[in-house]
Amino acid sequence: MTGRLIRIIGIDPGLRRTGWGVVDSDGVRLSYVASGHVASDASDDLCYRLRALFEGLSSVIASFKPNEAAVEETFVNDNPRAALKLGQARGIALLAPATKGLAVAEYSPNVIKKTVVGAGHAEKRQIQAMIGFLLPKARFESADEADALAIAICHANHRTSPVARAARALREAAK
Repeated sequence: MTGRLIRIIGIDPGLRRTGWGVVDSDGVRLSYVASGHVASDASDDLCYRLRALFEGLSSVIASFKPNEAAVEETFVNDNPRAALKLGQARGIALLAPATKGLAVAEYSPNVIKKTVVGAGHAEKRQIQAMIGFLLPKARFESADEADALAIAICHANHRTSPVARAARALREAAK
């Protein structure tokens, strides 16, 4: 490793299943740490489903101790009710790392795909193939895990951009 090692958690929000992926980055190389998902029971009331996601993500963050987090931005959904529920799950995905004091970055699906695959409209199988190439030790069982790893990879590539550095400096100045 050539620089300071940063552990990043990528989070792919979903109400049924929220994917997470943890990678280490030294600014040049990436290495796979772990991935998985946190699920909620569809038969539970919404408040208990959100609590399950929060507690699950909080546990993952406590276990792997990432330095930074990245979350996928919500895409437009034709179904307003589904979009609202996804937005609430996304709120949990932002809240869990924030309560642990982590810097949280957000990336649009197109930026994530373009960073990992080179095209903003890549298909799921293309993303999974590139993750296998970029993180050969990665073992993921679902698209949610693969997407979360893609989010972490995207953040590893964008975290040192001038915009990201300025945002961190503002956050530090506000403390």
